[in-house]
Amino acid sequence: MDRDELAKFLRRCRTRIEPSDVGLPSGARRRTPGLRREEVAQLTGMSVDYYTRLEQARGSHPSRQMLTALARALRLDGDERDHLFHLAGEEPPRDVHGASTHVRPGLLLILDRLHDLPAQVLTDWGEVLAQNAMAAALAGEVGGGRNVIRRFFLDRAGRALFPHEDHDHLARAHVAQLRSVVAARPKDRRPADLVHELLAKSREFAGLWDEHEVAVRRSDTKHFLHPVVGLLALDCEVLLSAEQGQFLIVHSARPGTEAHERLRLLKAVGVQELAGGR
Repeated sequence: MDRDELAKFLRRCRTRIEPSDVGLPSGARRRTPGLRREEVAQLTGMSVDYYTRLEQARGSHPSRQMLTALARALRLDGDERDHLFHLAGEEPPRDVHGASTHVRPGLLLILDRLHDLPAQVLTDWGEVLAQNAMAAALAGEVGGGRNVIRRFFLDRAGRALFPHEDHDHLARAHVAQLRSVVAARPKDRRPADLVHELLAKSREFAGLWDEHEVAVRRSDTKHFLHPVVGLLALDCEVLLSAEQGQFLIVHSARPGTEAHERLRLLKAVGVQELAGGR
């Protein structure tokens, strides 16, 4: 691990990014360009003290998960991400047989520009790679390797996001999507491992898996139960399916509808929580 070069690289990458580039409020006038250290820490889910020590060349060896989070927060392209891993003494991730988990900076820029709509980037097997502030306000922060399919079948709070009458439809859609991915990429162990985990832990999943339904992710209408703004009926659009097996999912509501007004309220709620350091 080259601590000095890693510290210099992190500082350079941090200072070239404006808060608005990553969906953060600009706030008061800044003495120096770019993000503050505490903002990078917030985006990556690490402590401010730990990130500060990395920039001061005295931090401990960052985990691969932390390096991945840093690459996304600092909007690194593929070559820059690999350089970050090399400086930390790690071999960069190689997605030889499956969907890439590195989100391109251009796609992240689009995500952050969707200030009024919940949006997130997923792999085709449900791994959350990035989400904007509105998506976090709608469904909670589910990054850091969280998987929406695992969350639906194994996390009671994740299932409570949706009305009970929608559970069967959502469960079947998740299983059908996962089955299509496993068949399309038999050498990719990640979706296959998720299937084995869910077969062992969820009787519901196992029963649906035996039905052999197959379908790919498509646009739909989804209902969300939010604890503050209530029920939202949102159009779920699959706007991008990249060659690496990533989806950009955007939720919207038609102007003049009750759901549209509740989305506006959700934005205000999310901004307040963000400002409060949620």
